[in-house]
Amino acid sequence: MKYCSLVNTKQGSRSVHRFSNGNSLPLVQLPFGMTAFCPQTNSDKRWYYHPENRSFEGIRLTHQPSPWIADYGSMVFLPQISPLKVSGDGRWSGIRPQDAVLSPFYLKYRLLRTRSTIELTPTERCAKIRVIFDNDGENYFSVLPVKDDYSFEFNAEENILYASTNCTFGGEAVDFREYVVVSFPGESVDADSIMINDGEKGSAVSGENTAIHIRLKNKETEISVAASYVSFEQAKINLGREIGNKSFEEIKTDAEYIWEDYLSRIEIEAKDEKQLRTFYSCMYRAFLYPHKCSEFDANGKEIHYCPHDGKIHDGVRYTDNGFWDTYRTVYPFFAIVAKDKLREMVKAFINEYRECGWLPRWLSIGEHGCMPSTLVDAVICDAAARGFVEKEDLETALEGMLKHATTNSPDDRFGRNGAESYCRLGYVPYDEQKESVNLTQDAAYGDWCIAEIAKMLGKENIEKEYRIRAKNYKNIFDTETGFMRAKDTNGNFRPDFSPIGWGRDYTEGSAWQNSFAVPHDMEGLAELYGGKEKFFEKIDELFATAPDYEIVGYDCEIHEITEMAAADFGQCAISNQPSFHIPYIYSELGEVEKTAYWVEKMCEEAFSYEDDGFPGDEDNGSMALWYVFGVLGFYPFCPGKTYFVKGKKQVIKSKINGKEFDADEYKNRIPYDIFK
Repeated sequence: MKYCSLVNTKQGSRSVHRFSNGNSLPLVQLPFGMTAFCPQTNSDKRWYYHPENRSFEGIRLTHQPSPWIADYGSMVFLPQISPLKVSGDGRWSGIRPQDAVLSPFYLKYRLLRTRSTIELTPTERCAKIRVIFDNDGENYFSVLPVKDDYSFEFNAEENILYASTNCTFGGEAVDFREYVVVSFPGESVDADSIMINDGEKGSAVSGENTAIHIRLKNKETEISVAASYVSFEQAKINLGREIGNKSFEEIKTDAEYIWEDYLSRIEIEAKDEKQLRTFYSCMYRAFLYPHKCSEFDANGKEIHYCPHDGKIHDGVRYTDNGFWDTYRTVYPFFAIVAKDKLREMVKAFINEYRECGWLPRWLSIGEHGCMPSTLVDAVICDAAARGFVEKEDLETALEGMLKHATTNSPDDRFGRNGAESYCRLGYVPYDEQKESVNLTQDAAYGDWCIAEIAKMLGKENIEKEYRIRAKNYKNIFDTETGFMRAKDTNGNFRPDFSPIGWGRDYTEGSAWQNSFAVPHDMEGLAELYGGKEKFFEKIDELFATAPDYEIVGYDCEIHEITEMAAADFGQCAISNQPSFHIPYIYSELGEVEKTAYWVEKMCEEAFSYEDDGFPGDEDNGSMALWYVFGVLGFYPFCPGKTYFVKGKKQVIKSKINGKEFDADEYKNRIPYDIFK
């Protein structure tokens, strides 16, 4: 079976600002590759691709993990003929969708305006591009800007274009620059006819909104592209190591082989074609992020640009990931099918603490801190519990976790917001921090992760202290309403409470979606309701309650609200991460059948392989893997605990890493050890 042929890389890309069917991109890259490439079909800086656009502005070198975070280090490649244009409105060409080919390892577009074809296939830090024009004449290969400053210079002796940019959209990026070398075959460039900007003669240019156009002598040209965050010299090292003298077809064959290897790590016999294609489209999305962003110098030593200080450091680094989203499904999945990569990733995340003094929250080259809490705690704890973290690194991680559990950062992008108040009061007060309910619950879960790591390291006093702190979620439980509610510094609940009020004290949800985020202590939460049966009644009520909402803490209706109502699984907003575990609460407490009913219903009704195939933001593999776990019949309910809870097998058969797996053979919990 050719698994790549089952993948729709456009899954989830039919999205707009006000309604997300995934907010994903059809990326062409290697699994976790540093460089990714995507067709740019319009000039929106964030939503720059839509599958229904009939226009094509070029292939974009991209690192964008989400339109909400946006891109960095981006530039665009496009075949052009005269008149040459820089702006998207000026340069775009019409396309026919049936002429386009998009797969994980290859893309191809036919440009009607320029009567040309452009193809691309990737390596980890490079790509091979093939441009074919129908006619001889003034044919150009343009390298174009996205935003911020660009520098271009063509060296005729080397036949290499040196291009760089400091393009970013926020977050930490001290002295950031991406260095790109574009290498042309000998005798393929008319060096005397190179143009800049909108058709001026010149071989070098720099500044904002600048571009360069390389005149090609031949109708067909294979072009090599390599990127680096370190230097042009490093980019050339990357080019030599990953491309060398290989042809386009050789690179394409290598890339396909790598993708087939990753996608085949789980084999399924599906019940129908929709399930088969949806499953492998989701598997593709699982391996896109985080992006590796370290490189190997001339001596083979691994190095990386550090966005915290702008210097070059030794060691591995990964970026483009928000742990608030991904801790729930992504890293437990990697512990099954991408073990070596997980080991690298966790080491890289711990290195962030060594380099800047804080463990990461939301990296996109540097720290954005756009979501609350420090859920990297769960990523590290889960990896450590499964045996992927070395003792020295775990000691360092615990140091970092204790710091953000007790100390307010002077920069709100780092650490736990409201940490010191939480230590003092046992909860985060709403008169000091927004989204205080989520901050309190996530802090309690983070405290449980700290206790678990302290236990692994034999630190009994720390373990004891943080076991107690892990119960702090109880401090904001309201017995009258049965919801977690915000308190002020004097211990009073906020008076104007509505269980369907979105925002303010809750992150991307209301009390319904955010009152059950206690994965480490569901038994304790059930006790607050008067026992498991009473707790089940509350969850039953959640699913039975209409998806009504009130806008309380936002200036407008955010897209997550619209998506929750559109999906209509009651108040379970499977369109967003805070609800991911809710259907599995039944199973965690022994009631597997109810979990099986809701998960199967959601997998069938809310997911597909189509361009609108997700019920909300896909978010770096997190939602794709909710589906993958769902149809396989198990789920990592509490990262940090080494068992999975059972759902219902929805496929006919499955193999994981070549071994038969059948979730229905287990009564309730499935041990991680079976995947070792």
